[in-house]
This record gives sequence, C-alpha cells and structure tokens, in this order.
Amino acid sequence: MKRRTWLGLAAATGLRAQFSSQERVKGVRETDLRLSDFEPRSMLRVKETRVERPKFPVIDFHTHLSWSPGPGKEGGPEFPARPEEILPVMQRKNIRMMVNLTGGRGPVLEEVLRVWHKPYPDKFLVFTEPWWNKVADPNYPKLQADEIERAHRAGARGLKVLKTLGLYLRENVTTGPLIKVDDRRFDPMWEVAGALKMPVAIHTSDPEAFFLPIDRFNERWEELHAHPDWSFYGKDFPSSRELHEARNRVMARHPKTQFVCLHMAIAEDLGTVSEWMDRYPNMWVEFGARIGELGRQPRTARRFFEKYQDRILFGTDAVPHGDEYPQQIFCDELYEIYYRFLETEDEYFDYAPARIPPQGRWKIYGLGLPDSILRKIYHDNAVRLLGLG
Repeated sequence: MKRRTWLGLAAATGLRAQFSSQERVKGVRETDLRLSDFEPRSMLRVKETRVERPKFPVIDFHTHLSWSPGPGKEGGPEFPARPEEILPVMQRKNIRMMVNLTGGRGPVLEEVLRVWHKPYPDKFLVFTEPWWNKVADPNYPKLQADEIERAHRAGARGLKVLKTLGLYLRENVTTGPLIKVDDRRFDPMWEVAGALKMPVAIHTSDPEAFFLPIDRFNERWEELHAHPDWSFYGKDFPSSRELHEARNRVMARHPKTQFVCLHMAIAEDLGTVSEWMDRYPNMWVEFGARIGELGRQPRTARRFFEKYQDRILFGTDAVPHGDEYPQQIFCDELYEIYYRFLETEDEYFDYAPARIPPQGRWKIYGLGLPDSILRKIYHDNAVRLLGLG
C-alpha cells in the first residue's frame, strides 16, 4: 500500500472514530440522570429471608434515647421518644434491654435516669458522659473523676465518649487547639471507670472516606453532601490513623478498664482491628451503623466474628425518629435487617430501611453465624460486660 493511500485511510478511520465518540457523548448527555433519581431494581433472583424475631433475646448496647447539650452548651436533655413508644417494638423484636449511651452528666443524667431507667430498670440502662464544658478548669482531672463516681452512685452503668474527643473538643471548649484523645488530664476518668467496672463506650474517628476530599472518587459522596459537617478533610483535623493510635495508647495505659470501640473501631479494615484486638485484651467492639461495611466483606467479617466472638456486642446506633439517618432509625425493619445479616446467608440485600442506600451504593450479604456465636453476640457478652444477672 502506498504511503499516501495509507495516510488517507488512517485519517478517515480517525474521523469516523471521532464522530462515533462525539455521538456517544451526545447520547450520554441526552440520557443524563441525576444520581438522586437513580434507583436501579436488581434482576437477581436469590433467597429472601424475613427474620422477624432473633433466635435469642437481644441486648442492644448502642442506642440514643436521649441527647445532652454539646460542648459550650447548657440545658436539659432532649428525648426523641418516650418509653411507651419504644417498649412495643422491643416486645415484637425480642429485645430484652436497650442501653442509652448518651445520658449526659449532672442534672441532665438525673433526668434521663428518671425517665428511662427508674421506671423500667430491667429494660433500659443509661451511660454517663464527660463534662466537657469544664475541661479548661485547672482541677478538671479530679473534678471529672469525682463526677464519674457520682454518676455511678446515681445509677449510670458505663461511660460514653463521643467523637467529640479528638474532633470537636478544644482547649477552651469550642476554641483553641483540638484536645487529643490521649490527653493526660483524662487519665483519672479512665481509671475510675475501670475501678467501678463501668465499661467505656468510645467512638473514635469516623469512616475513612470522611477524611478524604468530597469528590467523584469518594464512595460516600452522597452521604457527605447530605451531611457536609461530617467531613474532616483538611483544616486542623488529625488523620483517622492518628485518632486511632491515640485511643490505643489510652487502652494500653489503662489495662483494667474495658473499652468498647463503637462502630467496629474501623469497619473498613478488619485486618488492622484484628491486630488491635490481639494486642489489647481490654478492647471490645460493637457494630452499630456498620453492617453496611461488614456485609460487603462477609467472608472476612465472618472470620472476624468467629475469632473474637467473646468480645463483640450487638448494637444498632438506633435513634427514634432519626429520619436524617436511615441506617439508624429505630423501627421494626431496622432490627429485622440486623437479624437477617447475622442469622442468614442471604445475598445482596439492603443494609438500611431506606429508598436509597444512605452510606454508599452497595448491598450486603448475610454471615449465617451458628447459634453458639449468635447467643453471645445478641445477649451473653453484654450480660458479662455489664455485670447483669
């Protein structure tokens, strides 16, 4: 073939490819669809199991039946619901007990105990929280330790530490440098919790995607756009790894205190969590609002549950009327999804009772755990940790 002929053919081929590419782009633009309107219906035909009641009674270790004022704020507790609204769901779903982690401190705690625990001591337990507004007080270490003792006498069964510590609390409460998770002024608080056998439920860091740019590569793009204040990318925030390392130093310094790392500590990296569980025998985990992560790695998750079956707690992070957080909204359907995830080997199902997956556009697979492990996770581990009869 002559060179001139070859060049002509190449040019024509390139032109056709260019037109073809332009036509494809035009076709895509003509069929553009808003992501918020995209609701694909799966064509899979797989087994669907409805688990209305679990095989064993449940203790939900992670719920929010009250909210206390945040750093820099004062006032009374907020109640998203009252016991009379919660108890029927507990009866239907075989929930023996719920632990309200966000019980507050001082007068707020007393009011929460009055509403939830005192009328129904066998149904609701309440945890206390640190008094963050006094953190700048020179006597804060002793003051906070004494407050934990008072909370224990009042009826609090444990200590809840929100991600406020490490990501929001600052030297002047709401201004100044962030206070690190392993700041020494909290050492007396950790120690007295251990001495009183009050487990510490600690939320450290957040999904790793929350520490990345909110761009087209972020798998939680929709969730972060719905809740932009959940992004910890940039500014003066520490990295997720730094936060976890600081918490690990706290667990190492206080071996007699039992720490429950909420949300599986870091659900996207069970290999690392496994290393921590081996290193710190006083570390426990619970999986509230994280079955969306665990269920997309079912084989890895099942191996983890088998190995650490004695230190895993059932939790949902449930919030009554929590419409902004579909993966946490307290309702019958939420518990049925959790039971299905733990008890069956069903494939490719929703991890939240929501029209659109709220944490990421994927579905999950069941673990199909044996009864011997289910009994521990649903009930027995919490009984042992909380010292229940």
